[in-house]
Amino acid sequence: MQAVVLGAGAGGGFPQWNSNASGCRRARSGDPLARPCTQASLAVSAGGADWFILNASPDLRQQIEAAPFLHPREGLRSSPIAGVVLTGSDVDAIAGLLNLRERQAFTVYATGKVLGVLDANPVFEVLARDVVRRQRLMLDETIALNTADGRDSGLRLTAFAVPGKVPLYLEPPGSDPPIVIGEDTVGLRIGDGRVNLFFIPGCAHMTPELAARLRGAELVFFDGTLWDDREMIRAGLGSKTGRRMGHISVSGADGTIAAFAGLDVRRKVLLHINNSNPILLADSPEREQAQVAGWEVAFDGMEVTL
Repeated sequence: MQAVVLGAGAGGGFPQWNSNASGCRRARSGDPLARPCTQASLAVSAGGADWFILNASPDLRQQIEAAPFLHPREGLRSSPIAGVVLTGSDVDAIAGLLNLRERQAFTVYATGKVLGVLDANPVFEVLARDVVRRQRLMLDETIALNTADGRDSGLRLTAFAVPGKVPLYLEPPGSDPPIVIGEDTVGLRIGDGRVNLFFIPGCAHMTPELAARLRGAELVFFDGTLWDDREMIRAGLGSKTGRRMGHISVSGADGTIAAFAGLDVRRKVLLHINNSNPILLADSPEREQAQVAGWEVAFDGMEVTL
């Protein structure tokens, strides 16, 4: 099974278009220790012929052009992209679907809650329903991922609930939305019958159930949005904590590094990394601390073979 990181960044990417913070300035200047990245997405395949995209980043067109294995291979129009699997309905997970509107057959996989968001917004009707299927994912049910012409791709998918919240644009005005465990935010397990990987780009906190699910996993791509819960506030970039945004922090007593200690996950990779997070800088002490704890920091174009 093959996995390629199409984008490692959180919403806005790195550098963010309107950010003049020091990290973003370093990335714009070409500093090799501040590698730019697009918004979070992963491509997976059982054999390299048919590919499935996990989350359709707003940068998806750019990501496809940067990945020759996703280019057309035959005829006037074709694509090796057989499907797109969504973990939620945040803008940075669904906006890239609009890049795939040229009457190319593929399947969109998502929970009923997320499909409902797409159904309610007529802009997504540019994905013609007579060409692009929408398939509902039931939590904890394993399904085969099929190619556009109905063949078995060799991959199996299981979606499961993780703590999260509704997207920002669906939050009720004047109140903080609760952290819930349901169809709004899911993690994915992808396997080929031999090995499995987990893709969890958004998670508000670790639960005993999630810890048990991940114990002993071969590979986990996990939410690396913020290093510290109050990072955005201290940097003057916003008024919300990481918890308020629905993201666990990497550091701290209840952060990701601590939560994964003792889970015996063989390979751990942080992605969906906000431009304020110092782990994006290869020379930062935070990057070193994460690496000492056994974590890798994803980068655009990172390839993993299982």
